[in-house]
Amino acid sequence: MDIAVYSGSFNPLHIGHLAIMKYLTGEGGFDRVYLIVSPKNPLKEGIDSASGQDRFDAAVQAVNRHFPKSGPVKVDDIELNMPAPHYTIRTLDTLREREPDNRFTLTIGADNLADIRRWRDYQRILKEYGVAVFPRRGYELEYIKEDLLLEDSAYRIHLLEAEMVDISSTIIRNALKEGQDMSQWLM
Repeated sequence: MDIAVYSGSFNPLHIGHLAIMKYLTGEGGFDRVYLIVSPKNPLKEGIDSASGQDRFDAAVQAVNRHFPKSGPVKVDDIELNMPAPHYTIRTLDTLREREPDNRFTLTIGADNLADIRRWRDYQRILKEYGVAVFPRRGYELEYIKEDLLLEDSAYRIHLLEAEMVDISSTIIRNALKEGQDMSQWLM
């Protein structure tokens, strides 16, 4: 099976995430999506966050509302059971060990692709697993991809032609702190 690994803080999970999951299992061509809630992103220190378990529980409830129980999206607790720090390469390697017959591709946004050189073992991620990248406003995906391929032409970078969703968890968190109603954006 071709599995899209969609990992993140999901603090909170919102309709933009839902649109990406639907795209991945539809036009994106993946058999399944593993939604992985990261308890603590080593590159996002200092961000106020609900606990990893609380965000995982919220993700399970949201996914169950929008997808059939044995459907194409699975909320996976793999990182909740791994010791910190939660490096993506360790998660991908553990998934491959657990399910050697499946092929895993990391799903990231253009902002993460632009910053991927800061990630632990990013070269292995790009060569061994590959990335499926969805667009984000303000990022020139073709340019970022070409720059990385100059470093190593073996990198597997697939640019998704998904519709751009102009919402982020950061925008939602900041609006909620200001007392704004953001319920229309939440899953």
